[in-house]
Amino acid sequence: MADGDDRQATFGSDGSLETETTPDATGENDFGEQKEPNETDGGYSRYVVSSLLQKAVRRSDEEVAAWAAWELARSGYAWNLWDRLNLYVVEDLRAGSDVALTIERYEALATERWEPDAWKGRLCAVHASLAAARARSTREASNADAYFGAVAEIRAEARERGEEPAHDFPVGDLEPEGEFDAVFDGHTGEGSKRGRGTRFFKTHGARVGPEGEDEQSARWQRLAMLLDEEIEYDAEELDRAVEPVDPDDPWGESDGVDEDGHDSESDDDSGGDGTGSLTDFAE
Repeated sequence: MADGDDRQATFGSDGSLETETTPDATGENDFGEQKEPNETDGGYSRYVVSSLLQKAVRRSDEEVAAWAAWELARSGYAWNLWDRLNLYVVEDLRAGSDVALTIERYEALATERWEPDAWKGRLCAVHASLAAARARSTREASNADAYFGAVAEIRAEARERGEEPAHDFPVGDLEPEGEFDAVFDGHTGEGSKRGRGTRFFKTHGARVGPEGEDEQSARWQRLAMLLDEEIEYDAEELDRAVEPVDPDDPWGESDGVDEDGHDSESDDDSGGDGTGSLTDFAE
């Protein structure tokens, strides 16, 4: 049963299903008959229409999605409609889509400013369902949850048998000196033990994705490091701090870096102390 459905369906002491219909969902259906519990105005089960809504959105069937949303809204099941659309946002929508905010806005209009089953409320329902159906659908979050959960069980069973797991998390054991060594900075216990303070964080932990910092951000970063009164960074450290990570190896680091993040191979060949001047980065 989907989230929110427990508000209208519970089990009695004898195990039988007990349903409770909201006041807005009572009355007659389109055929002049008294509606049964959880029946829509068109004579359908609201559970089926609710499921249809999400499946239609997932398959980008705009007309069916719009009808299902309209049917739930006009039948007094607007709460079910908005629960289902918000479930879509986290279960079937590509991460980062602004459609999530669009649906939230339509819901606020339909439920806080207007009556959800009235004309304006129904229009909000249709708009929201169409926005959802037109969005990029993906099961990536649900698939990730299922996959990581299965791996967790495999790891636990393998440990109990004293064996290596056939499948493991993408981070493995997540230990210092491994692939993800950059995460063990001063914000972690292991990083603190290794004396990895601000220098290590600036040159390793704070690096950003393949696109890198834009020109202004990189300039601010370099100037902030140059103005640091406690740490003197060399030229290679200044470059590394703003260097984008390799898209094919985002956790890779330069060779010759010691425990505190300083390049152990740097020398005076870089020219003086290698820090440059403030005017070099202020223009």
